[in-house]
Amino acid sequence: TIAARSVALFFPLASTLLLSSRFTTGLRLFSRPRVFHSSNVSQARPGKMLFRSTRGNFLDMTFEEAVFEGLAPDGGLLVPHFIPDCKEWKQWKNLAFHELAYKIASKFVGDEIPSEDLKALMEKSYKSFTHPEVVPTRRVGDLEIMELFHGPTFAFKDVALQALGNLFEYFLLRNNKRITVVGATSGDTGSAAIAGLSGKKNVECFILFPEGRVSPIQQLQMTSVLDDNVHCIAVQGTFDDCQTIVKNLFCDLNFKKTYSLGAVNSINFARIMFQITYYFYTYFKKIPECDGVMSFSVPTGNYGDILAGYYAKRMGLPVQHLIVATNENDILNRFFTSGEYATRGMVMQTSSPSMDIGISSNFERYLFYLFGLDNKRLSLEMRQFKEQGKLKVDENLLQRARNDFLAACCNEAQTKETIARFYKEHNYMLDPHTACGVNAVLQLRKEAPAVCTSGKSKHLMCVLATAHPAKFSSAVVAATGVEAEMPEGLARLAGSQVRFTVLAPKAETIKEFIKCTVPDPTGSRNVYTLQHYFGLSVAAAACVGVGFALGRRA
Repeated sequence: TIAARSVALFFPLASTLLLSSRFTTGLRLFSRPRVFHSSNVSQARPGKMLFRSTRGNFLDMTFEEAVFEGLAPDGGLLVPHFIPDCKEWKQWKNLAFHELAYKIASKFVGDEIPSEDLKALMEKSYKSFTHPEVVPTRRVGDLEIMELFHGPTFAFKDVALQALGNLFEYFLLRNNKRITVVGATSGDTGSAAIAGLSGKKNVECFILFPEGRVSPIQQLQMTSVLDDNVHCIAVQGTFDDCQTIVKNLFCDLNFKKTYSLGAVNSINFARIMFQITYYFYTYFKKIPECDGVMSFSVPTGNYGDILAGYYAKRMGLPVQHLIVATNENDILNRFFTSGEYATRGMVMQTSSPSMDIGISSNFERYLFYLFGLDNKRLSLEMRQFKEQGKLKVDENLLQRARNDFLAACCNEAQTKETIARFYKEHNYMLDPHTACGVNAVLQLRKEAPAVCTSGKSKHLMCVLATAHPAKFSSAVVAATGVEAEMPEGLARLAGSQVRFTVLAPKAETIKEFIKCTVPDPTGSRNVYTLQHYFGLSVAAAACVGVGFALGRRA
């Protein structure tokens, strides 16, 4: 009411009492991070995985704290203190997808979530997928195509974000807390995050996407969700601008604390953890006797998807090659070619927008391992990269990196030709991102045939199909002359009402928008001491006294 709002203007306490709000008061979402020293890594008790920053402030964080922290306070990314060695992995070969997801997640979650609760969360997370296998794999020519687009938004991000949304809700309800999720998207992360978080209790979701640089369907998937807790922002810039803004918000520790910021981008380690599942699952489906090796070609932008494959390999999965497939935004391909990780100053707009990324955030996690867990060196290198836009490794480190990853770049002409070729030869429709993954294999086979083969009797090459081709119909039609079959979930978006806000690519602008939309999410600015109450009492008594005096005069 107007009266209530007038009172609230002068007395913040009255605002709390008189104005009904969706927001509940509370303390910080999680406890203050504790400094963790490297000498204690091996002393962590069994079953308790802890997390630390890549940049040197070793934070003795629990899994729950790591999930909500997103970006470490020192600007680094959070990683587990050790990568689990899953010696029992062959025993998982007959598990359903959600059962396998539980097995892998439990390695990182430890005892922080009761087993039955974690099992229920994983089962709930994959019920919305339309294929009984969740992530089926199809033989196309001599390649295996891992179809990651059978979730609610028809992109690979659903596998992680359906689970992350349920994980957020579980922790928040358990602790009676709230969170403000802020994410940047080059297309698919936004819609998948919204699908995982819309309508969730105690969650506000802000998604930043580059205006005019996502496909029409990708934008419609995001902006047609009208739930009160979903807020889409079209940033007048590139994805890198969006990503930089999100990182800046997380680096503003006061703002991060006040608004209980949480991350859905792959800077959140839980995203990587959930994606590990489909590497193991696909291997078991295609090599059920566990007597062979697989290689994976991964369309790569922010480096999260292929990093999950790296973790799978380190956990024991027999992976021969991990192929980094980029489009013309080839910062990663150039690193594995020359050893220099350098920006070009601009992001090329391509038919595979989810890979139109100039700086790959998750690459820092890999550099942490490449530098032998030397966080001091990594911190210096990342500082130099921020200042100069480049960093370089020596020949020895470059060779080690090449032992971990192969790389290839696919330009627009090659993307179009690959889509056309596979449709003509195999009657199989590739989306532009998946076409980059396929083309990378074709290039490497041509340039170095031995690279993509194995001396073992069983070696399969698998390409991750990261999105449904119907999401990029213009590129598909340009290559094949044929419209991709539109899934019902996409077809019903036509004519939908939309809601979004266009803003300048400035962190302060986004920050003010969040402040206006979520004025006081935790109530932390309405925490009153006895001094406050005494002051208010004196003021109230004075008002009453004045009232009586005026009344007597009247």
